[in-house]
Amino acid sequence: MLRFPSPSLLRTIAHAAGYAATIGAGVALAAADPPAATRLSARPGTVVRWSAPETSECRVDGRSYPPHGETCYFGVDLERTGEIAIERLRAGEVDRATVRIGDYPYTVQNVTLPTDKHVELAPADLARSERERVRIDALWTREGPPHFELPIKAPLARLQSQGSFGKRRVFNGQPRSPHSGEDYRATTGTPVLAAAPGVVALAEEHFFGGNSVFIDHGDGLFTMYLHLSQIAVKPGQEVRAGDRVGLVGATGRASGPHLHFGVRWRGARIDPAVLLASD
Repeated sequence: MLRFPSPSLLRTIAHAAGYAATIGAGVALAAADPPAATRLSARPGTVVRWSAPETSECRVDGRSYPPHGETCYFGVDLERTGEIAIERLRAGEVDRATVRIGDYPYTVQNVTLPTDKHVELAPADLARSERERVRIDALWTREGPPHFELPIKAPLARLQSQGSFGKRRVFNGQPRSPHSGEDYRATTGTPVLAAAPGVVALAEEHFFGGNSVFIDHGDGLFTMYLHLSQIAVKPGQEVRAGDRVGLVGATGRASGPHLHFGVRWRGARIDPAVLLASD
């Protein structure tokens, strides 16, 4: 069951287009009782949080789902642009708001790999990576009751962020997709920990991610742990927050040992920092 952050984790900030606040490092929060036709702003890769008494349903992009308590959460994908129309049903009335997506705030990151194997793919590797992509993308349609708490826990005992989420990646001079997770520096063999309770959805070796673990936390929330030197869990296994799921490594497309930690919520690629507890 999802629990809500304590008031000490909320920092109020003002926006010209509406009212918002942050949980941990950046979950957007709409005011509990906003004026009609509320307009909010959010940057790509964050989560809009909209709370009000008696909220019974959340709606976005033609989908509806139950709130957590009396709160609706709306993920803003890393590459989403324009505006998002959101709704909530409370006390028999429909509240509506518009979220304006801000400019893409992330920079470019150049990565040097020892070979071009993971840059200019051979036909067999391209076909393999496509098969793996299909398997992974199938996860984002899963739903179910939430089993996690906010904020989620750190995947390493000590986090050394490289600030890589959202950066446009250039591998050996070749532009590629933006980085959809955060990289944390760590030595090979460092224990990697589950960020929240859930069920292991995938635990296997991938062409790009190397040894990879994907955990389903319910309500469409997934965490990903890539480039592991060793996998310590199996598909279908239930895990608790803090359980060891593997060890840091440099498998797959990696220039050195580190943990790639990713978050998806109802398919949206989210900056892990917005769901992690702030110091």
